[in-house]
Amino acid sequence: MTARTTRRTTAAQSRIAAVGAIAVAGALVLTGCGDQTKKDSNSSSSSAASAPLASKLPASIRDAGVIKVGSDIAYAPVEFKDSSGKTVGIDPDLADAMGKQLGVKFDFQNGTFDTLITGLRSKRYDIAMSAMTDTKDRQEGIDADTGKKVGEGVDFVDYFTAGVSIYTPKGKTQNIKTWSDLCGKKIVVQRATVSEDMAKAESKKCTGGKKIAIESYDNDQQAQTRLRGGGADAGSSDFPVAAYAVKTSGGGKDFELVGEQVEAAPYGIAVAKSNTQLRDALQAALDAVIKNGEYDKIIAKWGVEAGAVKTATVNGGK
Repeated sequence: MTARTTRRTTAAQSRIAAVGAIAVAGALVLTGCGDQTKKDSNSSSSSAASAPLASKLPASIRDAGVIKVGSDIAYAPVEFKDSSGKTVGIDPDLADAMGKQLGVKFDFQNGTFDTLITGLRSKRYDIAMSAMTDTKDRQEGIDADTGKKVGEGVDFVDYFTAGVSIYTPKGKTQNIKTWSDLCGKKIVVQRATVSEDMAKAESKKCTGGKKIAIESYDNDQQAQTRLRGGGADAGSSDFPVAAYAVKTSGGGKDFELVGEQVEAAPYGIAVAKSNTQLRDALQAALDAVIKNGEYDKIIAKWGVEAGAVKTATVNGGK
């Protein structure tokens, strides 16, 4: 790593009037009560303290009332912008539900996928939540291409399971059904994903000089655009994303899935190795959401029940 909803209404005059009224009211509030900010701040702190799992959070995050989330917000249906520009999807919905347990907001901040763990290391983000597959390499800070250690690695709180799928232009499958069928063809993928890793690994197995030509992009939407325009033979994404693209792109007329999804593995919320208190708080919050039924409702809303998990696991990837 879904629907695009939330459209604006067309009652322009009413909206303008409402905005004017709000502006006047806002001016009165600002001029009449110098300690309003303190009241709001105290109210926020009170809300966090009253949440059932707030005490599990690090004090700095509990006091701030916000968990900063690094995410590639162009990966429908996991996270993407709807027609109004709001961040929606599986991850934001789950984060909202977990936030109620912890008494904080999850603030999704957009970034390219291959920079999210770096952003986590530099403390730009508190967590990364972006359809990130939990792998041993990522846990241990190993570069998948070179096999060399490039960082301390991260811990994962696993919350979903998904495999990888191949899709092609509709009606132009060229008998592609498996990864080995891609030898001598061109595939588009998102950079630093399992799809890219698989394409590179499969290309090494190709014989007769027929390697896989791989074009990697910053986000999955760019890869889809390239395939849609005839610039490649196939694309690959996590199954929920590929299935969503097939269903929605061009009203379902652009792409088709080929073969079966492979390499099913957990999606994990990435947390710095040093931040075990936050990791454990997230695990507790996710377990609470699973137990109270909110998790199943969210998964069903996006039509991805096949990937649901029964418990929150730490570092379940292999």
